[in-house]
Amino acid sequence: MIGTYEIVSIVLSILVLVGIKLMSSPKTAVQGNRIGAMAMLAAVIVVLAYNGIIDVPLLWFAIFVGGVTGYIMAMRVKMIQMPQMVALLNGLGGGASALVALVEIFERYKQMTLFGRLTGQLALAVGAVTFSGSLIAAAKLDRRISQRPIILKNHGLISNAVLLIIILLIITASVANISGIGFIAIITAFLALAYGVLFAIRVGGADMPITISLLNSFSGLAGAICGFTIEDPLLVAVGAIVGASGLILTQIMCGAMNRSLVDILSGSQLNSGINKKETTPKEKVIDVGKPPVTAKKLPAEILKTAKKVVIVPGYGMAIAQAQSQVKALYDTLESQGKEVKFAIHPVAGRMPGHMNVLLAEVDVPYDKLCEMDVINPEFSETDVAIVVGACDVINPAANTAEGTPIYGMPVLKVEEAKNVIVCNLDTKPGYSGVENSLYELLHVHLLLGNAADTVKELVEVIKQ
Repeated sequence: MIGTYEIVSIVLSILVLVGIKLMSSPKTAVQGNRIGAMAMLAAVIVVLAYNGIIDVPLLWFAIFVGGVTGYIMAMRVKMIQMPQMVALLNGLGGGASALVALVEIFERYKQMTLFGRLTGQLALAVGAVTFSGSLIAAAKLDRRISQRPIILKNHGLISNAVLLIIILLIITASVANISGIGFIAIITAFLALAYGVLFAIRVGGADMPITISLLNSFSGLAGAICGFTIEDPLLVAVGAIVGASGLILTQIMCGAMNRSLVDILSGSQLNSGINKKETTPKEKVIDVGKPPVTAKKLPAEILKTAKKVVIVPGYGMAIAQAQSQVKALYDTLESQGKEVKFAIHPVAGRMPGHMNVLLAEVDVPYDKLCEMDVINPEFSETDVAIVVGACDVINPAANTAEGTPIYGMPVLKVEEAKNVIVCNLDTKPGYSGVENSLYELLHVHLLLGNAADTVKELVEVIKQ
């Protein structure tokens, strides 16, 4: 029978859904975030009241400490560190579910039904995998460990063996009413932690947006399963919402890269048959004040006469923290009466929406940010495309270089623009290891160096 608690749970779940819906648009994202946060705070209070523990001082002290810690972390984190922050929060969500499940197993195992035991063990395993996997992801993003895939000898065999043992332990602990269940649960937790490390270390840094999205889904899934364990419909509903949204986003991003989730999580690299001697571009390093041999105009002069400009940000912009200079470039071009748009590739950066967050930080208008499918048809009508720290997502070789990691991946068609100015650090390949054939084209001008410096110099020249 549906009671007051169930009705309140439905209302709060709807509010969470509304918050997520609003966060799908940059214009309403702040409002959606606030609604989601308030819904979660209300959910915590409702759960405490429903279980008759709202007057326990220790819980309020824990809420206060957690709230203050979260506020300080959120205020101190830099935009470039946001992917690490997201990964860490995913891990904490999974870890919390694992701890709740572990406590339930120790305290109520004999009173649990078969379904309760099964969900308890599953929540423990999924939560532990999410926790350790997210910590590895955060460490990779923060460059505390190598961003390249770390693949051990017989990595796949070891991972599959650990996963099989975890499954067997879950079945055993669920079906068999035996003593020492606590020991089995602890072994399951440690093996799940190990599996999280094993699957996360072989994912490369450039694939982290998809990995973070998947781990976000895992954190919601762990919460939903834990909700079944403690028979809490509110936790089941909210966890299921987070899990489903994470899975949908993961699928969308896999489609954007034209890669399967299995390939990404296995650290699969197909770049073995490419001949680097044939694909190494001829570098054309161009100073803003010196015309290239093959060009009739300086890059700055090209911009001065351009009517339509598209700016393409990439991870290099984040590394150089050049978003302020990019905003200055945008403002300058707009003040000169030019049409300026931003082309956003769905997997540019190290987390979903990374470029959107960085550009929003410097107040780039939301309506100027265009998704790949929208902006690609416009490149042929664009006078100048300005690339700032992007490589793989603009590489035309994605359409021709068979047997490489980026072959078949949809990319931004900047080569179709009448002129292209590339503000990258160098002409080395991106994370994929595939040489960028864009650099070889005659209408492409390279302004190599730190993007914050080259973009600033470009702005100063076009203002003259």
